[in-house]
Amino acid sequence: MSDVDGFTPVPQARWVTPSFYLNPHKPESVLFSAKRRVGLDGVEGHHGSKPKSTLNAKEQGLAGPLISRLALNEKKLETLADGLRQIAASSHKTLGRVLKRSMIATGLELQQISVPIGVLLVIFESRPDALPQVAALAISSGNGLLLKGGKEASHSNRILHQLVQEALAPFVAKETIGLISRREDINDLLHLSQYIDLVIPRGSSDLMRKIERTSKGIPVLGHSEGVCHVYIHKDATAESAMKIAHDAKCDYPAACNAMETLLIDQSLLRTALFDDVCNTLKAAGVKIHAGPRLASQLTFGPSPATDMRKEYGDLEVTMEIVDNVHDAIKHINKYGSSHTDCIVTENDEVAESFLQSVDSACAFHNVSTRFADGYRFGLGAEVGISTSRIHCRGPVGVEGLLTTKWVLRGSGHTVEEFNSGDSRFIHEALPVSGSGD
Repeated sequence: MSDVDGFTPVPQARWVTPSFYLNPHKPESVLFSAKRRVGLDGVEGHHGSKPKSTLNAKEQGLAGPLISRLALNEKKLETLADGLRQIAASSHKTLGRVLKRSMIATGLELQQISVPIGVLLVIFESRPDALPQVAALAISSGNGLLLKGGKEASHSNRILHQLVQEALAPFVAKETIGLISRREDINDLLHLSQYIDLVIPRGSSDLMRKIERTSKGIPVLGHSEGVCHVYIHKDATAESAMKIAHDAKCDYPAACNAMETLLIDQSLLRTALFDDVCNTLKAAGVKIHAGPRLASQLTFGPSPATDMRKEYGDLEVTMEIVDNVHDAIKHINKYGSSHTDCIVTENDEVAESFLQSVDSACAFHNVSTRFADGYRFGLGAEVGISTSRIHCRGPVGVEGLLTTKWVLRGSGHTVEEFNSGDSRFIHEALPVSGSGD
């Protein structure tokens, strides 16, 4: 595996020493080279040059949504930079944080503290901006990291990986973050459970299933497709319905948190609200596909949806009608991907029923599905949006890349003392303090 930059399978690699912490209170600890390639200036320099990955993608005839994900425009770079600053602002208190304290017995104190998971293998498709985001989260959480991006973004990934390594070099070995250049190496790495502790695939459900089948003894944290729903309840206002449907579909159609299915109450069919929502989407260039129930009630209408689990990743959407909130929940739990689903209604009781019953990592009330994002949640960035149930769900930030360690401090205590009755357990909860600040 000579093309796996930064990975040497030796026993010492199994133990990960926490990486550096970027402490915003000590700006002098952040070093920049004479060329100032590290920081937004360096990324902007790459952005200002020929977008080689995007040009190559167009030449290869890749679909529009994939090309959209490849682009590194001004807005994406600013959001990326802001997110990295968020991560840096709290990185000095990520590890060694005391989560729980208790006095087991006199002079016997137990603490539960945060520690890194170990070595992460993150496989992602298309989006080159994911590389610095994931790298920053790994650095902040003290994890070693192997990255494998899609071949369509190989040029951008190489540039961004160089920037990450330059940022690491003054503090730790730059090989702490490695970039895998060959697809064939993935299968080999997925068998190295003694060196890799967690695999995180970001992409299609096919990629997710393939990684799960291939992985030998390494846990897989899934970021699958985003078949996100917006459900317009009969008590929704026309303004909210139009705004949220438009934003959820049109803000960034290629994103995994974009709306793919729009559900509308049966009682709203052929009303002004129904027409307003349809016209709003059509005016934005959205192609509507009718679900089976909607198609059966229209003499003339949109083309039928071929798959109710379809993730378009483009300006297309499936529209279907449901009887009520319970029917909407049933539909989402059957056809959704457990990613992000939203209800639009002014009825708080109905909304609460939806939020509690829908089987989604993110459940929203009167909010666009596009808010399901690590940056917008205040996490700085995300490794992905987990649709799994273990060990974390939803946008996975620094917290999702940590595990815990139990630390017990005493002075010669033995179990025999407690068995004989000479000592007694107290199990007194103590306030959490000294949490790595």
